[in-house]
Amino acid sequence: MLPEIFSEQQIDFEKFRQLFANEIATHPDRYTLNWAGKSEAYQVLQTSTQQTLTPCEAESVDFAQSQNVFIEGENLEVLKILQKSYFNSVKMIYIDPPYNTGNDFIYKDNFADS
Repeated sequence: MLPEIFSEQQIDFEKFRQLFANEIATHPDRYTLNWAGKSEAYQVLQTSTQQTLTPCEAESVDFAQSQNVFIEGENLEVLKILQKSYFNSVKMIYIDPPYNTGNDFIYKDNFADS
């Protein structure tokens, strides 16, 4: 849509700022998303994980040729792994409803650290 702000397949934020200089809000009273426990949530996200991702080639279709990955696991632990090991490699994440809630789901939701 705006090819002039891309350089080597990445957004050149300086060109973006120049293009939208009159449109970018710089006032400190801008919109934010806040909730009780937000800072604690960021702290939990920053803690390290001992978990790893293990491919299940036998359950995969065209594993060697696929450019997509389906990951099943505890959402927070998987996000920690992706944040550290796959930074800038993931184009989209779809997160299913929370697991380990004690609710009666029709699928496996009792993941635990191992």
